[in-house]
Amino acid sequence: MPDFTISDSHSVIGSFASRPAPKLVFGPGALRELAACVREVGGTSVFLVSDPGLARAGYVERARALLVSAGLPVAVFAESRENPTEADAATCVAAARAQPFDCFVALGGGSSLDTAKAANVLLTNGGVMHDYHGYGKATKPLLPLIAIPTTAGTGSETQSYTLISRDGSHEKMACGGPQVLPRIAILDPELTATLPRATATLSGLDALSHALESAVCTKRNAVSSLYAEAAFRHLSSAISRVVTGQPTDADRSHMLLGAAFAGLAIENSMLGAAHASANPLTARHGVVHGHAVAHMLPAVMQFNATDPAAAVIYAHLESLLHATGTTALPLIDWVTDIVARSALPPLDAATMDFAVLADDATRQWTGKFNPRALHAADFVSLYQRAFSPHAAVV
Repeated sequence: MPDFTISDSHSVIGSFASRPAPKLVFGPGALRELAACVREVGGTSVFLVSDPGLARAGYVERARALLVSAGLPVAVFAESRENPTEADAATCVAAARAQPFDCFVALGGGSSLDTAKAANVLLTNGGVMHDYHGYGKATKPLLPLIAIPTTAGTGSETQSYTLISRDGSHEKMACGGPQVLPRIAILDPELTATLPRATATLSGLDALSHALESAVCTKRNAVSSLYAEAAFRHLSSAISRVVTGQPTDADRSHMLLGAAFAGLAIENSMLGAAHASANPLTARHGVVHGHAVAHMLPAVMQFNATDPAAAVIYAHLESLLHATGTTALPLIDWVTDIVARSALPPLDAATMDFAVLADDATRQWTGKFNPRALHAADFVSLYQRAFSPHAAVV
């Protein structure tokens, strides 16, 4: 494990190989650069993937009109669904096969971006999505993809993975490869201005968890640590107003850029036990991902804080909070307070079998990179602590 940490400049820097990043086009009104970006990647016609909500809000037509006015033919698929499954990917690629085009554009939250990535893999490489579970299994070139996130959360716009759920079991499959990475990510904070408070809150909490988990995971390195710290700086400066429904234009910019940097931190490292324990809550009980990971994050951080290297990193991030005047609270207390002020609906522990959830969590890939190793009993303890705040975490 690389022993580089964010704050200790005297420790040995471990070996690493960084992954490429997409070109980032950031700024209010950046969507106007869409046609130029399509031409930059060699595109002459577009398959635009989005969702029904964005279509109703007029964003899909806005993007389509920008392309058409630049002389770029567009076919629209606006049927992406939350937590896309293998069947959703198959539906999208069937629509894509009926259209002539040479460039994907994905407009929306992580689900639309993941659906477009999956369709790109299937269109160019064939088969079904579980054929690509893992990394590097798509061997043929993919079409260029331009990602335009409309939520500040998943960081999918800067990652070479698509997350697709298995039909039936709802197991999340990470299907990745260097070609899956978007060529360009357009980051326009104006596109997040109409997000409902609940959506902005859940996506923001997800982004914050990405920054905090990638910062301490066992695959952290010099590059991922820089991205994790930058993400935390941006997200921590704005998230308290996001979760209370009072974000400013500047806050939306910080959240969108922070989410993209957190995605780059994951791309160059990994996540940890908060995501490993959250995924079974989504699969078995339908808890929205951002809610599930936020619910588990404080307990996981308490568990990890006994790891000396993780404790040093947490202390450094805490010092950033204090130096900027964000809060005087300790880091974990601040995270707990942010989650508490998010007005998330309560989760009923009585409906959950922690032993079953823990067994599922042990099979989640992200948990393998937690700074402290976990067995089923450890995950049971985490669930107990998350659902009963006064329970001990050892």
